[in-house]
Amino acid sequence: MTIKLARNIDKLGTAGLFLTAIFSPCCFPLFAFAASALGFGSAELFGGWTMWIFQLMVLISIGGLYISSRVHKSSYPLLVAVPSGILIFYAYHFNDSNEWIYFLYAGMFGLLIATILNYKKNKMKGNCTTCGIYKGQTVELKSTITCPECGYSKDEIMPIDACVFFYECGHCKTKLRPKQGDCCVFCSYGTEKCPPIQAGDKCC
Repeated sequence: MTIKLARNIDKLGTAGLFLTAIFSPCCFPLFAFAASALGFGSAELFGGWTMWIFQLMVLISIGGLYISSRVHKSSYPLLVAVPSGILIFYAYHFNDSNEWIYFLYAGMFGLLIATILNYKKNKMKGNCTTCGIYKGQTVELKSTITCPECGYSKDEIMPIDACVFFYECGHCKTKLRPKQGDCCVFCSYGTEKCPPIQAGDKCC
């Protein structure tokens, strides 16, 4: 559940900011038609809190895209999202002209585009069914370990809260130990480093 939520934070934030806008047509006249169709007319769902809720959703969306960029090593959606967020905050806090609302809308649709790009990127890479959360970061737990003696390889699931210092090869029965400078056998012989190293932490 935690992993699934972490992967969808950006979608929750973007959906939240558009729902806030639709249900508050007094603040976002572009969405007045949609609000009227839903029976909200000229209502303002969150009252005086509308713009604060809206800005919170913007931050949640950008935060989710940042997490996703760290996990999937793809920064393109974030490069669209950050300027879009800046546009929104500039429009609301610093632009006193009559055109401020257009900057706000541009930022909103920029975040929508960033979220769609992120969704497509993640879809292309597939869903990670062997991931876990280490200190708030998503890490890959599946690692293929290869015996240096006989070349036998086997997929293993790494523990998220402990390092594996000894490992016996399933073929030749050689007992493997980490190479000098490595903290575990996965860092030395696996296709993926152990969770702490993936997350940028010290050896466990």
